[in-house]
Amino acid sequence: MMSGVKNLKSDKKEATLRFYEELNNHLPEEIRKKETSFRFSEPTTIKEAIETLCIPPDEVDLILVNGESVDFGYLLKDGDHASVYPIFERFDISGITKVRENP
Repeated sequence: MMSGVKNLKSDKKEATLRFYEELNNHLPEEIRKKETSFRFSEPTTIKEAIETLCIPPDEVDLILVNGESVDFGYLLKDGDHASVYPIFERFDISGITKVRENP
């Protein structure tokens, strides 16, 4: 047994992210309109994950993680599945979104 050697593999976590509609315009072609893996090892908020993929947070109106509405401060967990939606123009989502006060 080697003491002081960290098992880096066990430190890695992975969440699955899926972006909808015009948010895909910010993504590289190969990950548009499909689920993509997001790997992280330190505590990471959903907002940080979104920004890492070059999605402007002010264009996001709704985030569902494992089917539950969350705000930008949500800390990702290993195995999470997140769906990120752009600003809704025709639907009132004020009762479910936690991203904005007045969607």
